[in-house]
Amino acid sequence: MLNENVTKVLETSMWDLATCADGEPNVVPVAFKFVTKDGKLAVGDVFLDTTLRNLRENNGKIAVSVYDASSLEGYQIKGTAEYLTQGEIVEKFREMVETMFHGAASAKGALLITPEKVIVTTPGADNKKEL
Repeated sequence: MLNENVTKVLETSMWDLATCADGEPNVVPVAFKFVTKDGKLAVGDVFLDTTLRNLRENNGKIAVSVYDASSLEGYQIKGTAEYLTQGEIVEKFREMVETMFHGAASAKGALLITPEKVIVTTPGADNKKEL
């Protein structure tokens, strides 16, 4: 589902996570993230309280927006997130966060997002095209 172009932008740019519950949208930028070998999106949970609450209330529905600021190539990925509290992915995020914050913060867990739709947000003829 994630082609080479989408993966490249995901690997080199910041992500914004969007969730909604009870008609109240929430969007948050995330720095601790990566694409798994099987094409899922992994996000470290350091400060995701509202996001997690929304995911519990909306059956895990989430959207990720990502774009390259210089080329404006961008994508919206819609999918379903599950929350992990242990395992290799969580440990990887714990190490990343503790290193960056010199032990003052840690990852509490991780979101593992299964993409269901990828939509082009790049300006131009393919804008709003579903891949």
